[in-house]
This record gives sequence, structure tokens and C-alpha cells, in this order.
Amino acid sequence: MSLATHNGTGSVDAPVSPPRVVRQRRVRPGLLGLAVLLIALGGLGAAFAVTSVRATGSYLAVARPVEVGREISATDLVTVQVAGGQGLRPVPAGRLDEVVGKRAAVKLVPGTLLTLGQVTDDPLLGPDQQQIALGLKTAQVPARQLHPGDKVLLISTPDRSANGDPAAAGTRFPAIVIDMVSPANTDKVLYLALSTRDVPAVVALTAQARIAVVLTEAA
Repeated sequence: MSLATHNGTGSVDAPVSPPRVVRQRRVRPGLLGLAVLLIALGGLGAAFAVTSVRATGSYLAVARPVEVGREISATDLVTVQVAGGQGLRPVPAGRLDEVVGKRAAVKLVPGTLLTLGQVTDDPLLGPDQQQIALGLKTAQVPARQLHPGDKVLLISTPDRSANGDPAAAGTRFPAIVIDMVSPANTDKVLYLALSTRDVPAVVALTAQARIAVVLTEAA
């Protein structure tokens, strides 16, 4: 490139600035591979989420309250559709016949899914127990409602018709509630699982109206 001078001496060659070279950023192979891996994993995660949401199944849910120890009937359960229920381990609806007739191992609450851990085949009566029934007035029941599985103490009361030693009273007999029903009158009928060795004494005390019931542990 030439520049013209003001005194007419001719053109003078001047240095020309070289063009600016823009350096290109180098892409590291490791970062590129990581980006590809993250994109692939994101795609797989999205596909799994869509599949889980779409995977629905029929399972058993509790339709009405079932107390501990009660037998489960078909009317106590309802079939529901649950999305992604495999991880919850509920009982499939097709296994209804396996559940009906078993007892509730825990209190079953309506609106919850049923699991096999909530039911049992174990009888309420143990190998050394027998069942007895007590007729009680409402005021003699230690709670508004006793439930299967509740633990109670039967305590002997003094014999007021005799001149015996009052200290002889107070004998305790542990028992477990099997059921309680309320007839048309105000009486209650309490069904209990009692140790076989205690049955004769409790029956005799009941005939004399010398039994008090104390709730010690709720199911």
C-alpha cells in the first residue's frame, strides 16, 4: 500500500497491519463425551418416567374400617387402579380370594392400599387359651368401645355377702379382647381369650358378679 506525501516527492511505502487471527476454541474430547452421556441419560430417565406413569394395575384397597383380629370379607375391600403401584407392593386384585377369610393383623383404614403384611392366618386363641364371654353393664366397660386385640385385666372384687378377708380380693387375670357386641339393651357382651388355667376361677367370680375389667393396652 502507498501513501502520497504533501511535498510531491512521490509515494512512500508504509507497513500494513497484519490481519487478526481469531483462535478457535478447542473442544476437549472428555467434555464432549460427558455431554453426550448426560443427554443420553436424560432421555432414558424421561422414557422411564413416562413408562412408570403409564403402567397401571388393579390392586386391593380398604373400603371400610376393619379392626385388629376381625376376619376380612370381600365387602371390606375394593378394587382400585394405581399408576406405578409395583414399588408399593400392594395386593393385586386377582388375589382377592387369598385375602378373604384371613384376619387383620393391624387396623385397616379406608382409602389405603392393602398389603400382605396387614393380614394373618394366626388364630386369636393361643394354644393355652380358651374363650369366655362376660356380660357387663355399660358402666363396667373401661372404654366406650373395646376392640379385638386390646389387652385387659380381670380383677376380682371383694365378696360383700360374706365376712371373708377383703385382702383376698384383687387377683388379676390377664386377657385379650376377641370381640365386643352391644345387644338391644344397655348391656355389653365381651368375648375374651383367657389362659386355660384361669378359666374356672374367672367363671366362678363372674357368677358372683365379682369381676372388674381394666384396659391395660389398646391394640
